[in-house]
Order: sequence, then structure tokens, then C-alpha cells
Amino acid sequence: MSEKFWLVVQYPLKSEKGGKRDHWLKEKVMEYLEISLTDTGLGHVDGFDIGKSLADPKQYRLNIFCVITNEEKSIALVKKVVKDSRLDYTRIKIATMPYEEEGTYTLKLASKKGVTDFSL
Repeated sequence: MSEKFWLVVQYPLKSEKGGKRDHWLKEKVMEYLEISLTDTGLGHVDGFDIGKSLADPKQYRLNIFCVITNEEKSIALVKKVVKDSRLDYTRIKIATMPYEEEGTYTLKLASKKGVTDFSL
């Protein structure tokens, strides 16, 4: 049996509710990731949240949550889908956490150099 993980793709937002472009981006990322993860048997999209950052209420985030079965392959697939589909690859962070654990996410990719922290 494969181990499961949570994977989150995070985008920074300029406002708490996001703009028209942010909502379009959310729909497209969720659609493309659902197709790609399902077709490869690596997982599925499990939802999203949009609003204030838990760590800093002055910052806003879009988080797209996925349940995956292979961390390394899924991260590579998400990077490829977001980059190839031109879905703001230069703004994303990707983090994972074991599925059954209540804990913190571990940052796996940050589009900006020098970023080492991650929070929802």
C-alpha cells in the first residue's frame, strides 16, 4: 500500500478574497492538476482555501490541496503542469506533509530564491 501525503500549491494574493484573475487561476490550476494527478494515478485535488495567512494575517494566500501517493513524482508533475500551462509558476510554493499526521508542512519548492519557510 502506498503512503499518502498532503501536497499544497500556494499562491500569494494581494487581497483577502482575491481578484478575478486569482479566481480564474484557482479554477484552472485545480482543473489541470485533477486531470494530471488522476490520469497518472498519483492522487487527486482535495479542495482549496483562500484568505488570510494563518502565520501573518496581513498577508493573503490561495492554497490548493491535493492528496498524493508518491511525493517525488507528484511534485515533479505539479511543477510541470503549472509551468507548461503558464499558471504563474514564478509565484508558487509547494509543500507536503504526511497524510495521517497532524503537523506542519515541509516546503519542497519556492519560486523565489532564499525562501525557506512555509505556512498556510
